[in-house]
Amino acid sequence: MKNNICFIAHRGYSSKFHPNTEEAFLGAITHGSGGIETDVHFTADGVLVVNHNREVRYFDGSEMLIAEHTYDELTEKPLANDHTDTKQYLCTFRRYLEICRDNNMICFIELKGEFSDEDIKRLFTMADEIYDLKRCSLQSFEFENLIKTHEAFPDLQIMLTYGKNCGDYHKCIEHGFDIDAEWKIATPKMVKEFHDKGLKVGLWTANDLVALNYCRALGVDYIESDVFGK
Repeated sequence: MKNNICFIAHRGYSSKFHPNTEEAFLGAITHGSGGIETDVHFTADGVLVVNHNREVRYFDGSEMLIAEHTYDELTEKPLANDHTDTKQYLCTFRRYLEICRDNNMICFIELKGEFSDEDIKRLFTMADEIYDLKRCSLQSFEFENLIKTHEAFPDLQIMLTYGKNCGDYHKCIEHGFDIDAEWKIATPKMVKEFHDKGLKVGLWTANDLVALNYCRALGVDYIESDVFGK
């Protein structure tokens, strides 16, 4: 069993604060996480923002698609917040990076859907300029995103986001990519195969003691959680 597992705050400390907000990211610091996971999107005017879904849900019940609205439009009103009484607004990728940089956190950056070469270049160039690519990691279900990013940034950690019915994970090993797998489908064999090749394994999302203890017993490198920290 690994004793140096790094806990990654999934969308920030998202069991206590509204996910993917500045408040959730700052909460992850005091919670004792070693890193923070987030999802990145482009607004209509090209601003990089963080949000789990493609649409933003607001306190008044309305929604906006991120790609169809400008940053100013998307931040005119506060988000729906079921966690605290504070007003939280859509957070920029820049601010996420600044928080991680100032607190020496690992950045798990997930890309949902396919991203163009230009978008990938801009995103990770910003990450390198504001923080340090050595402290960043790309996750995506889309294998093409992994290939494109690895070609543009060969020193960046690349991880396949892997869940049920995602096919054969061995293509990761063939390309020298790490894996970020759903904890329920991870097996000792899978972990051993990656570790034998010097590759890393992360598991998501361990939110109860059964999941946590299973992840620990597998001896993985990262555990993503909404609840648990170091």
